[in-house]
Amino acid sequence: MPCYTPAQRLVAEAVGTAFLLATVVGSGIMAEDLAGGDRAMALLGNTLPTGAILVVLITMLGPISGAHFNPAVTLVFWLRREIGGSEAAGFVVAQVFGGLIGVWAAHGMFDLELLQASTTIRTGPAQWFAEIVACFGLVFTILATLKSRESAVPMAVGLYITAAYWFTASTSFANPAVTIARGFSDTFAGVRPVDVVPFIVAQLLGATAAWTLCWWLLTPMAESDSNAPKV
Repeated sequence: MPCYTPAQRLVAEAVGTAFLLATVVGSGIMAEDLAGGDRAMALLGNTLPTGAILVVLITMLGPISGAHFNPAVTLVFWLRREIGGSEAAGFVVAQVFGGLIGVWAAHGMFDLELLQASTTIRTGPAQWFAEIVACFGLVFTILATLKSRESAVPMAVGLYITAAYWFTASTSFANPAVTIARGFSDTFAGVRPVDVVPFIVAQLLGATAAWTLCWWLLTPMAESDSNAPKV
């Protein structure tokens, strides 16, 4: 396996998250503009590009940084002892920074004000529970697919997010960096800044619950005496 420097890994996380947010926000703007008020078509137009770009980004940047693009995923790989604490913290900073750059890039491409704050209300117990489910499912998909067929992770993640946009009430943010960045976009994909923290708490709860389940579920009996928290 080729080795990459910490700087290369951080840049991969920042660039990948930037393209992810540019896609989420940019496709939301385009979809809403073209849908003519049809919210189902607008959501579909936002969903398909997001799932597609995840397949692309994870495939091309996975060998460099692991293609987390998500602080909740980075948390799980820190719990698995596959990434150190200082690098994990650096990943989170790079992801949040990259997410903001992606949002501003989308605004610039569509000739909107770069600096915005969302006014879209996304709050309440149902939405928070949806984010627990969304992030649980994402981490479960990653860990279980890594165990069964690592090469299928990009497609599995892209397809999961495509599905979760539609079966979760929150449209599956499932990512603290994405949630923060979307707070700074008053567009189809936005979320009020005041609603960001509860979403992040729910996402981290879902990710931790998925890691805990996978630790037990994906550990064969022959490995049951090991204390390492990997699956």
